Amino acid sequence: MKNILVYGATGDQGYPLMKHLREAGLQIKAASRKPDSLQNTEFADVETVYADFGDLESLINASQGIDGIAMNLPFLFDVEKVRNIAANIVAAASKAGVRKIVFNTSCVVMDEDIGISAHDGRRAIEAEIEKSGLEYAVIRSTVFMDNLTRRWAKPSIVKKDMISYPAAETLKVSWVCLDDIAKCMVAALINDKVKQEKILVGGPQALTGPELADILTEQTGRKISYNSLTPDTFASAMSKLVTGSGYVAPNSVYSGMAQFYNWYNTQDTSPLIADNTFVKEVLGVSLTPFAEWSKRISWSSI
Repeated sequence: MKNILVYGATGDQGYPLMKHLREAGLQIKAASRKPDSLQNTEFADVETVYADFGDLESLINASQGIDGIAMNLPFLFDVEKVRNIAANIVAAASKAGVRKIVFNTSCVVMDEDIGISAHDGRRAIEAEIEKSGLEYAVIRSTVFMDNLTRRWAKPSIVKKDMISYPAAETLKVSWVCLDDIAKCMVAALINDKVKQEKILVGGPQALTGPELADILTEQTGRKISYNSLTPDTFASAMSKLVTGSGYVAPNSVYSGMAQFYNWYNTQDTSPLIADNTFVKEVLGVSLTPFAEWSKRISWSSI
């Protein structure tokens, strides 16, 4: 495993993935419709190859000479469109002789559809990968610690000493950092024992919102509280922050997040708790506790 093609190279999830691929000594190419997508980043020297999800020939060309694909894909709300994108990626990989695909779902994925299009689209991607006959690993990630540093979450912590989040107060979550997800993706790529795996990856502790607040209280020396927002209220606030309007458009990222958390919060058993035995014993990745991760963040400035 030497030459790796990265889908979703730019942004919050792509950058740590590129970093750890590079640290593992792998040769990386970034697939993008924009040849300058990595310009003015720390990865400006990485070759960018043209790839359009709707253009099979471009995906075949991008996959030439590639041993493995590592991908983070955007959330879309048309399941059949998502299925077609995945089918094109897989067909191109097969035609070009790619050996393995590693896909980060960016959310928990259940073993059946749940009627949420963003989730069910992830299952459609998994299904296309699975039936390809290629080696693969699907990293089913829980909830990202890094969410708390975003502009829709961190200001409340900095200015109000309050974590405001759409998880119910009693919902236990194996919060995981993006850096660890990237490590797991790279480990799955280069480990020959990983051939056809779906792996739920979360942090080493399942914590409620109030327990997160207690940890930040101890670290900052300020009394941090937890405010459990309804998912719909949270989605409206996100929309207002980004678009200027609190209207939550159907099939938007805001409505998608509300759907996810409405579902999470109403399950008898939290689906966001991970058993990381495979991660430790096979992938060899040591996962970061929330307290350790949060020490890296300044909670006094936005």
